[in-house]
Amino acid sequence: MDNAQFIVRKVAVLGAGVMGAQIAAHLVNANIETLLFELPAEAGDTNANVAKAIEKLKKLEPAPMSVKDKAAFIQPANYDQHLEKLRECDVVIEAIAERMDWKQALYEKVAPHLGEQTIFASNTSGLSINTLAQAFPEALRHRFCGVHFFNPPRYMHLVELIPCKQSDAIMLDHLETFLVTYLGKGVIRAKDTPNFIANRIGVFSLLATMHHGRSFGLGFDEVDALTGTLIGRPKSATFRTADIVGLDTLAHVINTMRDTLSDDDWHPYFQVPDWLQGLIDDGALGQKTKRGVYQKTGKEIQVLDLVTSTYCASKGEVNEDLKHQLKYSSPRDKIAALRNNQHPQAQFLWSIHRDLFHYCAVQLEAVADNARDVDLAIRWGFGWKQGPFEIWQNADWKRIASWINEDIASDKCMSDTPLPSWVMEIGEREAAAVHTPHGSYAPAAKKFHQRSALPVYQRQLYPDHLVGEKASYGETIFETDAVRMWHTGDKIAILSFKTKMHTIGKDVLNGVQEALQEAEKNWQAMVIWQTEPPFSAGANLKQATERPKLSQTATSPPPSPSAFEKFFKQFKKSAQATVLKAARELDMADALMAKKLAEVEKMIYQFQQTSQALRYSMIPTVAAVDNLALGGGCEFVMHCDRAVATMETYIGLVEAGVGLLPAGGGCKEFALRAAQNALEGDPFPQLKKYYQTVAMAELAKSADQARALGFLRPADTVVMNRFELLHIAKLQALALAEGGYRPPLRSHAIPVAGNTGIATIQSQLVNMREGAFISEHDNLIGEKIAYVMCGGDLTPGSLVDEEWFLELERAAFMALLATEKTQARIEHTLKTGKPLRN
Repeated sequence: MDNAQFIVRKVAVLGAGVMGAQIAAHLVNANIETLLFELPAEAGDTNANVAKAIEKLKKLEPAPMSVKDKAAFIQPANYDQHLEKLRECDVVIEAIAERMDWKQALYEKVAPHLGEQTIFASNTSGLSINTLAQAFPEALRHRFCGVHFFNPPRYMHLVELIPCKQSDAIMLDHLETFLVTYLGKGVIRAKDTPNFIANRIGVFSLLATMHHGRSFGLGFDEVDALTGTLIGRPKSATFRTADIVGLDTLAHVINTMRDTLSDDDWHPYFQVPDWLQGLIDDGALGQKTKRGVYQKTGKEIQVLDLVTSTYCASKGEVNEDLKHQLKYSSPRDKIAALRNNQHPQAQFLWSIHRDLFHYCAVQLEAVADNARDVDLAIRWGFGWKQGPFEIWQNADWKRIASWINEDIASDKCMSDTPLPSWVMEIGEREAAAVHTPHGSYAPAAKKFHQRSALPVYQRQLYPDHLVGEKASYGETIFETDAVRMWHTGDKIAILSFKTKMHTIGKDVLNGVQEALQEAEKNWQAMVIWQTEPPFSAGANLKQATERPKLSQTATSPPPSPSAFEKFFKQFKKSAQATVLKAARELDMADALMAKKLAEVEKMIYQFQQTSQALRYSMIPTVAAVDNLALGGGCEFVMHCDRAVATMETYIGLVEAGVGLLPAGGGCKEFALRAAQNALEGDPFPQLKKYYQTVAMAELAKSADQARALGFLRPADTVVMNRFELLHIAKLQALALAEGGYRPPLRSHAIPVAGNTGIATIQSQLVNMREGAFISEHDNLIGEKIAYVMCGGDLTPGSLVDEEWFLELERAAFMALLATEKTQARIEHTLKTGKPLRN
């Protein structure tokens, strides 16, 4: 292929199974015209098989599409009628079942219909790309390669890109660029070895965990308690993950390793355990059959007991001393504590780490170019916070290597294969590290390889950095305990929050206001961007409360709907920090309570003025949004001149559930937008939609949904790759500044829906209350929100200014806060992390 600009106008996906259909869904998420091919139906509509697969997409959780309406953009096709359409496609992704013979037969069928420049990529989790290439016409092999999307494709960051011997280098660069920017993926170039990098290492880790769990007499739930978040891995840990993936799928991958890796020194362990095969034979395949290692009986989670071959209540308890060590020790001390602690759980954890380090060191040269590729593959593909080499390096490379050698000599390791010589050579270096600021170690070249120099990576100002790499965030302009303002050598100032989960309290409000003043004096524009997600979890909740988090790099799917609901219940009751302090002091004297409430009102006013300052500053403001933007965080986004949001942005005004309403300008902003978009001067039709969003505390689960709900505007930008977020946000800010930016004029003539709008909403609330869908207090909250958003008890069409709405917000917020039931809701949420319906 030539080095001209590569433009992808249309993509075809061959195969409408689980992976193919979801890859197609993610392509339309990225607004790419997509054809989805499947075998024709034997009777009726020849595209019925594809249509059925597309309908299934709408029901899957986590949702494969950013909004369900995207499904309509997947174009059905079949192999009998539509092969000529392949000539129009710039990329064709084959994603049928993992059968070498089926894939080869399909290649023979479709190859004559490909366009002259079409890239053909086979999605496979472990089949040999060079063997597959033999079935592809020799004249076209330079445009053939392998790709490995991880399931589910929308959420999993990793894509492995595997060339065959004839793959054109420029073609691979084009495809990598497309995958990174347009599909938002982290691409790792893998060698054509069985299961490539992530599955080779990840499945070995799982097999080692199974082996040692059995040898130390630990139950499945006990292993999961030890191998989840406690050691920086996903909450689903080991066996819950196996259930989610599918026990039959897991067995297939293990068997692939057994059949293709006979020369691997750990080959004797590449066997499907008897208990696993027994479950598969019994039809217990995990989550998809509602029974596997675990099953749910009523509300009780039960786990398989291998001793009795029955299911019993899951406990999964971790030794308290061990738990304390793992939570509070340094990485170096943590691994040492595991090795020296004779408790079976500690020895189990030391063993699975030791054997994983051992395996990775021995296999590195065979499976990957360098240690970085292994670590990023495991982080992006399996959701670990750190890869195996990072953990090893953080825990003292040289000392761990000596301990592994001791255990090999003592016959404690799964294999007696010696560590490669480069491991000890690294240990003798001053840095004793495989990851350095100069690159990551590549054993074949015996040197450190830097990251890819492809132009697409220049867009990632701060890529996902590894232990040992430097992550220097520019030059500080000013810094407080709550915020840091900095720059990267141009005229765009960047503001980052330093609070936990980037929550917003008085100190952050002060910092934003100071930053705006500084930006107006010395900078062309200001971007609010956090050095790690989330953008902001909203108001500053009780500092000591631990909160669950979504994947920091979007390397794993978001929680299921029930988990989402559980997660966000902890934030639905968001209020300002001082509000919560007042709520915790419900037994205070009336005078003290009055004083506290006065402080709260003062802070609400400060929040509103900060939001307004973001809107009317003399320099453009851009919110660079990733992951969560809740409550006050959402209000900041709505008030910036532009928002640039990753597709995986979860945003909403969630205060209603706690018995409050958005009072940082959120209600005002929706009322203003409704008026601006009013048809024939009547804001109510649009306002009614916004009212429901606020009153129901609706949470957008993608940037596209955020736009549909009104949190994002049509002019706001959605980016697919979170590591390109700051780059795009700075470009947006610069474009506004270079365009002769002036803030919008303040509106002094906003038409209100008034008392007619309030009455309409009240009548609907009455029906809901009488139908027992909402409580009396829910009704009161709904009425207050309606009163504010409709502009109060005025004649419809009356004209007011923004300050009018802000005063209504403050008054309604304070009125609700003064009620015992709202105070009880806040108090209950603080104590339990759960909502209270009263």
